[in-house]
Amino acid sequence: MRWALVKVSLAVTAMVVIAFAVPLGLVVREMARDRAFSDAERQAATIGPTLTITGDREELTRAVLSTEPGGRGRLAVHVPAAGEPAARPPEIGTGRATREDLETVRASGRAAVTEVPGGFALLQPTALGSGGIAVVEVFVPQDEVSHGVTTAWLMLAGVGAALIVGSVAVADRLGVRMVEPARRLAGAAHDLGEGRLGTRVPEEGPTELRSAAVAFNSMADQVVQLLAGERELAADLSHRLRTPLTVLRLNAASLGEGPAAEQTRAAVEQLEREVDTIIRTAREQRPQTQGPYGGVVSGCDACEVIRERMGFWSALAEDEGRTVRLAGVGRTVRIPVARAELAAALDALLGNVFRHTPEGTAFAVDVHHSGDAVIVLVSDAGPGIPDPEAALARGASGRGDGPGAVGSTGLGLDIVRRVAESTGGDLRVGRSVLGGTEVRVWIALDGGPSERGRRGHRSGGRGVRRQRRQAKGRSAEPLGTPGPKSRGAEPLGTPGAGPQL
Repeated sequence: MRWALVKVSLAVTAMVVIAFAVPLGLVVREMARDRAFSDAERQAATIGPTLTITGDREELTRAVLSTEPGGRGRLAVHVPAAGEPAARPPEIGTGRATREDLETVRASGRAAVTEVPGGFALLQPTALGSGGIAVVEVFVPQDEVSHGVTTAWLMLAGVGAALIVGSVAVADRLGVRMVEPARRLAGAAHDLGEGRLGTRVPEEGPTELRSAAVAFNSMADQVVQLLAGERELAADLSHRLRTPLTVLRLNAASLGEGPAAEQTRAAVEQLEREVDTIIRTAREQRPQTQGPYGGVVSGCDACEVIRERMGFWSALAEDEGRTVRLAGVGRTVRIPVARAELAAALDALLGNVFRHTPEGTAFAVDVHHSGDAVIVLVSDAGPGIPDPEAALARGASGRGDGPGAVGSTGLGLDIVRRVAESTGGDLRVGRSVLGGTEVRVWIALDGGPSERGRRGHRSGGRGVRRQRRQAKGRSAEPLGTPGPKSRGAEPLGTPGAGPQL
């Protein structure tokens, strides 16, 4: 395309230059010729008054020599011959015209130009005082007839060449402007086809190519988002398997001793390792450039989902002798989160409590509604987390290879974080009033938390804790107490190694 534009521009400009330069060159030549003969006519007219006054040869000779062309031998006066008609007319000055040309001009009475050796001769008839006709001859050299023509033609040729070069350069730049975006688009499509999902095209060039670049980038984003969603879905599904695995592990622990019990426990442990491997593999294969995960959801009743999941986990808590407290779920609270997503997030948090705290450790789930946000607090009486920031960072990176991360993939907190951030909220990990870990999930109801809510969130949650203590005596709903086989709840705030969320 680039060379095609250059060739078209070259052909069109060359034709335009030829169409204008050739006629202009001819006009310049004619103008130079007219200028030379006009000067000759003016010089011939200067001798006319002398011929009218006198016909004396000496006087005419002095008059001819006194003029510029006469002094240079370019002016001659041919007077009619006296006597026989065949006699050659007397000549004053240097003449170059033939006798036939002189007689023709004298007979016609009109000026004429005749070609002579070295140039041209202007023959101008002039009436004498005696009644005869004299012919004034002015010699015009060839170089005066074409004076300035060569220079003008060279200038026209230079201007034409400059126009051609300029048009070719402009066409080349326009071609580059059109070809380069198309070339980048083709290269980006090739890279995307080879799996480089971070490839994007600069939205430059003509309008059509900019539209194509925008469409390509949108398509690439959709591809990345679909791949990311598939991988996250695989990781989420694998992580949700941890809930029934937790039940299996607890049931296997109660089987007692024996080969069958040991085989069952070994199988459960192997299954947990395989699930962890699937989670890590799915997380490590995430593309570097991702769009937002998830789509448009219809929302759910947070309190209903929390009551349902707590009903499931309370049975396990009773088996392990854990005291469970649930507060703030007595009314309907709609949140912009899908029911399955909220259930997965809550299962991840509660599964971490069961997995990383000793049996008999109490825990609580509190729900607070502040008008523009819903806060879900999951706290336990375990040893707590030594480094909450590291736990959050491990969840955000999707890697479980940090210090003290044995048995943790980091996906549990990441599931919760994504649920919160999808609404404009966030996730915090701190110390609970029970003495262990408190995970605070801030879910915004209007697409982004208010300034007041953010300020209250950063203050360390003292107001939330105060509300929770007040709710202890009003809306707490104990869901499970230590059973006959339980070993009892440990004292709240027992020190020890921190759990890995």
